[in-house]
Amino acid sequence: MPPSKAVKPAKKIRILVAKPGLDGHDRGALILCRAFRDAGMEVIYTGFLATPEQVAQMAIDEDVDVVAMSLLNGAHMTAFPKVAKLMQQKGGSDILLVGGGIIPEEDKPALEKHGITGNYGPGTALKTIIEHVEKIVGDRDARRSR
Repeated sequence: MPPSKAVKPAKKIRILVAKPGLDGHDRGALILCRAFRDAGMEVIYTGFLATPEQVAQMAIDEDVDVVAMSLLNGAHMTAFPKVAKLMQQKGGSDILLVGGGIIPEEDKPALEKHGITGNYGPGTALKTIIEHVEKIVGDRDARRSR
């Protein structure tokens, strides 16, 4: 059986790019912001030093489709699951979470159990990340329209 083709979202994707915690390295996040924008998405960036609480609240307030989180400081196993938990508590369980940064392979399954997808590392092609976001949003929207 051939693999299922991703359904491209019918509307412009709203994506929040977040650095949830104490991580002063934003070059990668800024590159992602530009790539998502160039791919036709509406991008919101939290800036530096956003707490997981601020990230979750901003995602709800801005009615985003996706939160793309990036950390390079090793705090992904604390900050990413905290954002996921807060999103559930605030009624944002339909907002998709994508992780990235310095994430060891052995941490990825645990993050995925919290609903954090992707978990891309440095050097991942921007096209790969964009296609992942488009696929998960498109598939979600297709399920909703049935």
